[in-house]
Amino acid sequence: VMFKVSKTQHVLAVNDLDASEKYFIEKLGFTLKSRIGGWSFLNLDDFYLMVGHCEGEMLAKDTNNHSYFAYVNCEGIDELFNEYKGRGVEFTQKIADKPWGLREFGVVTPEGHRIMFGQEITS
Repeated sequence: VMFKVSKTQHVLAVNDLDASEKYFIEKLGFTLKSRIGGWSFLNLDDFYLMVGHCEGEMLAKDTNNHSYFAYVNCEGIDELFNEYKGRGVEFTQKIADKPWGLREFGVVTPEGHRIMFGQEITS
């Protein structure tokens, strides 16, 4: 049997599970798959998250650049950026073409977890 990665899930510790779950769903467009024992299982298409209630843990924003936890390669990036802008999402970087061949932008959650979204620039 050949080794194959079937999907990845990012695991996040949050102090306020209700508020974090609400942000991922209402602002970032994630779907709640299930909530079991202090864990929310969410996804945005093929981008999966396991968000765990960890009251009293250091906030992601206090880890500075370590708070970046995912780079999401996607299509329709301008539409996504405009949708997020309309929903009042807080950005770490506005949408722009980068010299490394990607059009990208960054978002941050209320607890400080940061995500980059990027799309390959095709000429």
